[in-house]
Amino acid sequence: MNKQQTIEESIAKIPHGAVIMVGGFGSPGTPFSLINELIRQGQKNLTLIKNDANEKAIGISKLIENGQVDKLITTHIGLNKGVVEMMNSGQMQVMFFPQGILAEKIRIAGAGSFGFLSDIGIDSEITDPSQLIEWQGKTLKIESALNADFALIHAQKADLYGNLIYRASAMNFNPLMAMAANHVIAETPNIVPVGDLVPESIHTPSAFVASVVALQSLTKEYEVMERRFEY
Repeated sequence: MNKQQTIEESIAKIPHGAVIMVGGFGSPGTPFSLINELIRQGQKNLTLIKNDANEKAIGISKLIENGQVDKLITTHIGLNKGVVEMMNSGQMQVMFFPQGILAEKIRIAGAGSFGFLSDIGIDSEITDPSQLIEWQGKTLKIESALNADFALIHAQKADLYGNLIYRASAMNFNPLMAMAANHVIAETPNIVPVGDLVPESIHTPSAFVASVVALQSLTKEYEVMERRFEY
């Protein structure tokens, strides 16, 4: 099945109030074009799940600055002073998890499980006592799985069926999110016919992907990725 769609068609499927995972590790792997189209279409009251908040005026920071985001689930926002100020002023709710915990919460959702046990952060402010249980003589925290309505991801290469290949640190969150969302939209600057990808090189099989957007041009935001990873 050919899953290629226009960027307008793909993003138009996202309603107001959606929970959206956004791939990327800093700038690498961030789907800037999909984010820009989401800004253009103007869906509001969004909950975003992303490793970081990007830097000011880049990536999801633009969505946040545009007032489209009610809640951000993340690991850190320290590189974005504007988002820190919005959190402190109560303009937006921010929920933090240690990076490994966030990744595992997403991975476990993609695996079809409901949660896992951890001893990380038990004595910190990120832990609610109601999350603690005694198991095999240890006090452990229940970490629930984290899924989403949509995932927006960037692939280095894709075929028309939606098989995806990532590159470098884009591997950190994109593959996990592609398994943990109900509807996955992937953008790529390199789309190839079915059969051109070596099967063992595929990181995300087409079964997880709903639509593929071929990028005709890249915005300036991708220059960071070009410079570091030779996209």
